[in-house]
Amino acid sequence: MPAPTPLHETRQLGAWRIHALQAGGQRLDGGAMFGVVPKPLWERRIPADERNRIPLGMRCLLVEHPDGLVLIDTGVGDKEDAKFLDIYGIEASVPGHRTMLEAALVAAGFAPADVKVVINTHLHFDHAGGNTQRAEPAATGAPTPDAADAEPTFPNARYLVHAGEFAYATHTNERTAASYFTRNWVPLQRSGQLELVDGRSELLPGVRMRPTPGHTPHHQSIVLTSAGETAVFLGDLCPTAAHVPLPWIMGYDVEPLVTLESKRALWAEAETGGWLLVFEHDATTPWGVLTRGEKGIVLRAP
Repeated sequence: MPAPTPLHETRQLGAWRIHALQAGGQRLDGGAMFGVVPKPLWERRIPADERNRIPLGMRCLLVEHPDGLVLIDTGVGDKEDAKFLDIYGIEASVPGHRTMLEAALVAAGFAPADVKVVINTHLHFDHAGGNTQRAEPAATGAPTPDAADAEPTFPNARYLVHAGEFAYATHTNERTAASYFTRNWVPLQRSGQLELVDGRSELLPGVRMRPTPGHTPHHQSIVLTSAGETAVFLGDLCPTAAHVPLPWIMGYDVEPLVTLESKRALWAEAETGGWLLVFEHDATTPWGVLTRGEKGIVLRAP
């Protein structure tokens, strides 16, 4: 599939410049992406292909923070084999670059070595896969390396992960194991770059985690506040603009009714405060603002 474009989009948030960086495209089953929502409803918003898959992005957010560049989530990375890429419909390669995320970072005027802080909303492979990379570059779809053959993608960065999410990721079961790969964090432990943090902690001035459980029990959305303006990187709380209605929740969520309440609480605050919502998986819409319409909360362009 062609990957979503553009590679990067930039806007101002208070005193900070923020960049939406496209880390790749993927196609996932539409029924899984919309849970109990009937196909005749969700397909009006995102049509499915012949395999019932819908096009998605893997958008990350780069923040030009006074303390250094902050990157939120890292996409799928370069370590997965051809079978995996086909199953999940992933296109994350760009000629001349290790990954599409690297290409987007360069297009924004930076390099991996410039990133000082990486924050993961959670550790699923399409959010944390780009934390690390093959120690030796290989062709796209080459056999997947072990954790011992991977290295940090951002050599000068601290990697911040919620302690509860890390515990959940490292104690999987039959339902959750397919989403968590040790190769995405063991190299960070080995290099001393991984830091486990508590929820609602301020990670940097104006940057904090907000617990939004449901997709995973310790999923975090990242709240950014600068000069009176606020944005929230939603992660998988609300993966696309089509998921803005409260009951439109993914079948992938391990606790969908918890997702509902996380979403309800955040929507109330975001609507009142005029927050900018940043969508990680929407193939075309990077961000928007909630407003009140005739049928309830709707999204408008910022």
